[in-house]
Amino acid sequence: MTVLDRVRSTPRATAAKKVGGASGLGLAFAAVATVVWSGSFVASRALHDSVPPIQAAFWRWLIAIAAVAPFAVREAWRQRALIRRHLGFLTLASLLGITVYNTLVNQAGTSTSAGNMGMIMAASPVLMAVHERLTGGRLGARRTVGLLVAVAGVLLLVSKGSLDLALAPGDLWMVAAALSFTSYSVLLKRRPAELGALAFLFTTFVLGALMLAPVYGVSLAVQGGFAATPGTVGPLLYVGVLSSAVAFFAWNKAIALIGAARAGVVYYLQPVCVALLSYPLLGEATGPAQVVCMALILGGVVLGSRR
Repeated sequence: MTVLDRVRSTPRATAAKKVGGASGLGLAFAAVATVVWSGSFVASRALHDSVPPIQAAFWRWLIAIAAVAPFAVREAWRQRALIRRHLGFLTLASLLGITVYNTLVNQAGTSTSAGNMGMIMAASPVLMAVHERLTGGRLGARRTVGLLVAVAGVLLLVSKGSLDLALAPGDLWMVAAALSFTSYSVLLKRRPAELGALAFLFTTFVLGALMLAPVYGVSLAVQGGFAATPGTVGPLLYVGVLSSAVAFFAWNKAIALIGAARAGVVYYLQPVCVALLSYPLLGEATGPAQVVCMALILGGVVLGSRR
């Protein structure tokens, strides 16, 4: 055995290889979630004039529960005592990531473009980095500058360059959604290690749908239902199966493997993916002003999240 072979076989080298493998897998999971979620903004926008936001959110989670149940019910039943023990944490995670976040995204889609939705959400990695620094480390000058640049890009985007506070309602709903998603992602760090990923996913989906149910009933009584057509069922199946079951599983795995801040780096791809999808599917063109805002937001989050 050569010296090089002995070095490669040391515990430290083996541990480094495992860390590298976990890091690559975590980045891959984050990329899957990001690409799939990009399509969910397009789907939410496509439903804006046919399905009320609350009803779209409720049916999304019913479909997601049905998609996950065959794989998760047995694990959730085995861990029912653990679920009861951590019910407070699970309820808060469900409220932020299931009930509130996705309802706000649907509401935003009624009065802003899919491109704007994706670009505003692109600022959330900086918020994730801030959360992590507040729990143990200093933000630093570089990260502070990155945060300010990203925030400037968001403000220019939602105010259309005027900064006169005449903001589109959908953009403000999307800012609120970004804050909710950031809080959910940071909260995932506290997920009980012994709670299985599928049990966690299934439980949060059920709790989120239960919290939406009363509001769904009010929406149904006041606004009426919607017609089940290919134009409504198709997007709902997409957000229910792919954007919910698949993307949330992938994102939660990414957070567990590499943390919220590093997973957030991959999230920078989202506005680009949304822009590529929204033009052929919705006819939404990206203008020069939006490109400038996108550059500011992405530049800010890259600068603010670098180690």
